Amino acid sequence: MEIAIIIAVFIFGIGIAGYMLIEQWNFIDAAYMTAITLSTVGFLEVHEPTTAGRIFTIILIFIGAGYFLYLAGVIVQAIVEGEIRTLLGRHRLDKKIKKLENHYIICGYGRIGRVLCNFIKEDTPDIVVLEQDETQADVLEKDKLHYLIGDALDEELLIKAGIKKAGFLVAALATDTANVFLVLTARQLNPDIYIMARASNPGLKKKLIIAGANRVESPYDTGAISMGLKLLRPNVRTFLDIALSRKSDAIQIEELFIQKKSRYIQLTLKDSRIRQDFNLIIIAIKKASGEMIFAPHFETLLQENNILIVMGKTKDLKAFAKALNPDE
Repeated sequence: MEIAIIIAVFIFGIGIAGYMLIEQWNFIDAAYMTAITLSTVGFLEVHEPTTAGRIFTIILIFIGAGYFLYLAGVIVQAIVEGEIRTLLGRHRLDKKIKKLENHYIICGYGRIGRVLCNFIKEDTPDIVVLEQDETQADVLEKDKLHYLIGDALDEELLIKAGIKKAGFLVAALATDTANVFLVLTARQLNPDIYIMARASNPGLKKKLIIAGANRVESPYDTGAISMGLKLLRPNVRTFLDIALSRKSDAIQIEELFIQKKSRYIQLTLKDSRIRQDFNLIIIAIKKASGEMIFAPHFETLLQENNILIVMGKTKDLKAFAKALNPDE
């Protein structure tokens, strides 16, 4: 566009200079004649031009017409290329979403949805955001997320987001009523998906569970508890903030699943040498039955499908995860 403006100024300057040299007109008359010639408005000429002036006017008209055709072409090309780029980008994004499995579907990209996505992204990029507000598309592009614009309550949109192959869905829509309908729809489309729902009204928690949510969270309750911990137990809260964030290599808390072929199955904590080999602390063990054992005894037996809540340095956690399930 800058080139087009430079060309326009250059042509206008040629017109003024031409009339001033050929017809010996002053600057204002030459500029006026150039303007009405290039714009083809058809106003009366200031002075009767000579034959040379008329020939120059004809040339100037052709130059002006050519320039405006060129300008129209540039504008159309920019629009078409922009549309094509958008369509191709959308097509590539849809193909990526189609390939995802066991991914996260986040419904609603408000303040809670965005913070949640940023946290999940530290572990995996396999996230699909469903957002109804079209103005959020630029934000989602900037945040480098897979996304679909539309109503999350629409079954076709959920299917397009890969809900039948997804592992997790978060219902974080603006209203509790919308979240109830979303949970019902999602559970119908995928009976095995893990659903976490947001509830602003504590009275709706039970209804969301009945609708099919595995877990219901209230951002107000969670925020209040976090604030209370910072007031009453600031050092504990600081420790948890560090351990639960992904920004520090000093210490992390991770959960690790013991698969069927793991060499740690049927070993006691004492014999597993997890502490000695990896310098890790087993905080808790969740059994397949759902029972949670906190601060497990060193004689506790590790079994298939146990989930270990482990604390330690990032590099040690990664090394243990690889040793725990080498086939992953």
